[in-house]
Amino acid sequence: MDTLSSFLEYELISVGEYKIQVYTLVSVLIIFVITKLISWLIEKTLTRKHKYNKLDKGSSYALFQIIRYVLWVMAIGLILETIGVKVTVLIAGSAALLVGIGLGLQQTFNDIISGIILLSEQSIKIDDVLEIDGDVVRIQSIGLRTSKGLNTDDISIIIPNSLITTNKVINWSHQTKKTRFRIDVGVAYGSDVDLVIKVLEESAFEHPDISDRELTEARLINFGNSSLDFQVLFFSKNIFRINRVKSDIRRIINKKFIQNSIAIPFPQMDLHLRSNYTEVLKKKDN
Repeated sequence: MDTLSSFLEYELISVGEYKIQVYTLVSVLIIFVITKLISWLIEKTLTRKHKYNKLDKGSSYALFQIIRYVLWVMAIGLILETIGVKVTVLIAGSAALLVGIGLGLQQTFNDIISGIILLSEQSIKIDDVLEIDGDVVRIQSIGLRTSKGLNTDDISIIIPNSLITTNKVINWSHQTKKTRFRIDVGVAYGSDVDLVIKVLEESAFEHPDISDRELTEARLINFGNSSLDFQVLFFSKNIFRINRVKSDIRRIINKKFIQNSIAIPFPQMDLHLRSNYTEVLKKKDN
């Protein structure tokens, strides 16, 4: 016992009154291990699926991130106190320095505050499909400063959190896992309107990613300059890959139009010449 006590009290570093003993390093290691263990247990508890866990994946992730940050802030404070650094004195003594750092890293702090807002407010969650600056992104992780997403080209995008909180962002999957989309198409004048509507609705519902047939609807929306303009509306859960779904439906529509002799017209313009203007042209030719 005396040997262990002597080993723990052995001084590794000694500068004036400040000294670091083996006991100090052991204490730091214990704090680190306990923090990691508590963090792991909380993560397993939140992500485990059972009847008492009412949180979805996004909510569990957000709650865990907040708890993890708080745990590590407390752990770092304890470690500093253990090695003899007074946290309160350190903060008070470096107040001016912190102000300067804060001014220099203003955007970084803005991103961090935005990250805390995103994690606590939960307006954005993991696997949400967002439209940011015209780019469609599936959120993979939400960090304290940045979030990581995957766009439709399978390219990872690092997004500063302040970009999400301060700009207009469309969350396609915020309220429901299926969203309504539309495809516009024009047909030649003289086409059977009822047949066109029937073909458009059947074409949309033939695709396996389209749900709720009773909500699939085609409409005549306008009398265009060169065509009768139609619109087919449908619901799909494949929000992230919807452009591919739309392409498939357009191919089906084109095939059915050919089978039913429905023409998609080219833009046309009729030119009318006045009779007196025609006579002037003839006189010039003579």
